[in-house]
Amino acid sequence: MKIKIFFNFFAFFIVFNIYAKDYKVDFLFENLKDPWSMAIIDSKHALLNDLSGKMQLIDFEAGSIANISGIPDVSYAAQGGLSDIILDTDFESTNRIFFSYSAKDPKQKNKETLYVATGILNELALEEVDVIFIANSPRRVPQHMGAKLAFLPDETLLIANGDGFDHREKAQFLDNHFGKIIRINKDGTIPADNPFVNDEMALSDIYSYGHRNMQGLLVSDEGIIYEHEHGPRGGDELNIIEPGKNYGWPAITYGIDYSGAKISPFTEMDGMEQPLKYWSPSIAPSGMVLYTGDAFPAWKNSFLISALVTKDVKRVYLDGNNYVEETLFSDIGLRIRNIHQTADGNLILLSDGPDGKIILVSPDND
Repeated sequence: MKIKIFFNFFAFFIVFNIYAKDYKVDFLFENLKDPWSMAIIDSKHALLNDLSGKMQLIDFEAGSIANISGIPDVSYAAQGGLSDIILDTDFESTNRIFFSYSAKDPKQKNKETLYVATGILNELALEEVDVIFIANSPRRVPQHMGAKLAFLPDETLLIANGDGFDHREKAQFLDNHFGKIIRINKDGTIPADNPFVNDEMALSDIYSYGHRNMQGLLVSDEGIIYEHEHGPRGGDELNIIEPGKNYGWPAITYGIDYSGAKISPFTEMDGMEQPLKYWSPSIAPSGMVLYTGDAFPAWKNSFLISALVTKDVKRVYLDGNNYVEETLFSDIGLRIRNIHQTADGNLILLSDGPDGKIILVSPDND
């Protein structure tokens, strides 16, 4: 292990270079409160959402982090707070961002729910903030929020809303947002081709249902939607999401309850989708990228899935007809909350908790 100490005008860093296999690991920032998600703007800048309610602008070149004003109040408790953040599809011209967070339910002030808002980034201020979605999923505490965001090729927005932990049965019913993936337009209106838009018994913004706690959501260049979600004890899933489909929770599951009791005797049922892959025991998947870079050619077209329980990253790839996995970055030994790919094919990992870190993974060319 080499330890490099360097100074600049803005900050002092201790950078640990850990060499393993064909990559090196650099600890760029430490002592963050609870880093959760990042949106990379360019090679020098990124936006960071800290679950505690801070949105921050990172300058990688200067080694600085600055708070952004204008962020709505969030309910920072349990698994709730300031969650996902993504750039507008035409961010270069609009400076618009989209972000999710937990806050008081507008109708039941003693409960929490999921919000999605948008705003214009003007240097270190977020302006013209507009809430475009409030989930119909009030919960006693902000648990199983999901809160992931992704754009489809038609520029409609997908929102993952978890089952609320105590409300899992509602994931099978279409009159609420528990355990659902939602699809809306950028302004919050509902696309006319949503699968349940003509169903009087369903909320017209629902895209898929029967989910538990979705922590990974991405759309490939081909427009395929991939999602992963926590099971209880076992039964973490990697899925392909299609409109109108039922993904089974809690009617079918490969996991058991935390008490050891059975949630369901079934792992399959007519009309319910099977995962591409499941984990039992649980790895607690968190972030996910579909790697497309050139920095690590052997990982190209692989899913890189960060895992909280095993404190590593799973490389999942198709081998023949089966999805197999390889474990990466176990030498770091931290709970990896999220994983992001940079434009040059490097990776940025976020470790969560009260001493959160931002970690750069790049090729070891020494």
